Amino acid sequence: MSAAQTVRAYHEARFRSDVAAAAVHLAEPFSFRSPFISSTDRTGHLSGLPEFVRIVTGVDLISELYGESEATLVYDVHTATPAGTQHTAEHFRLDGDGRITSITLIFDASPWQSMAALMT
Repeated sequence: MSAAQTVRAYHEARFRSDVAAAAVHLAEPFSFRSPFISSTDRTGHLSGLPEFVRIVTGVDLISELYGESEATLVYDVHTATPAGTQHTAEHFRLDGDGRITSITLIFDASPWQSMAALMT
């Protein structure tokens, strides 16, 4: 699969809350980093996915940028929380087999600060 095919398949599976389908696209070793959490394995990264997707009411993809072994998606995540719509950028690195080795999620965490205590 190309970087575009892998990243799109992962993105779509994640927002369907299909953990098994999302996991297929993640390499081992794998790392994830965001303003709130980080993980050094696929299981840790995907464990909170169903809970997160429950508050998502829609996703609008704004831009997709692809290279041979990297990709960047820019999208809006609409949530049923006081945070409302979250403008998001996500950078992916892929290995030679076309699987995702790392994800860096970038967003303004300030709207989530008041909810952070409730999420732990």
